Amino acid sequence: MTPAMSAEATAYARELSWVLGQIGAALKDLTPAQLHWRPDTGTANSAAAIATHVAAATRVYALGFGCGRPVMRDRAGEFAAPGADADALIAGLETLAAELVGEVGRLDAADLDRRLTPPRELWGTGEIHEISARDALVESIRHAGLHLGELRLTRDLALRYA
Repeated sequence: MTPAMSAEATAYARELSWVLGQIGAALKDLTPAQLHWRPDTGTANSAAAIATHVAAATRVYALGFGCGRPVMRDRAGEFAAPGADADALIAGLETLAAELVGEVGRLDAADLDRRLTPPRELWGTGEIHEISARDALVESIRHAGLHLGELRLTRDLALRYA
């Protein structure tokens, strides 16, 4: 592992870990009603669903596509999050962040350059195409950050209306 690549992989792990920590912080102290409340738009998700989806997608993209670990996914189930508990969600995010630090931080230049075409059941939405492990890690950061903003807004609304 070259020092530059180690630093690059470490930066990816650090940023993903930070976003997951912020998601956990946004869930802290929500009542079950607030955790599962959805804005009345017809398509909005609850805080629980957002956190569950981010954790699952990050596991698939960062640990699966990025690190080459075997992963499974039930994308539709990510948005249901029935009976999800804030403490359990936070603990799961913390465990995932620790896994990321250990796994992503070990990647070297050859690992980051590795290319794959993911299977449809793991991909999510959009057209499937070949990506590198590096691309998958960057996408994980982008995706988690996007949903962090959504979660913060949903939390604020749930605190007021749930």
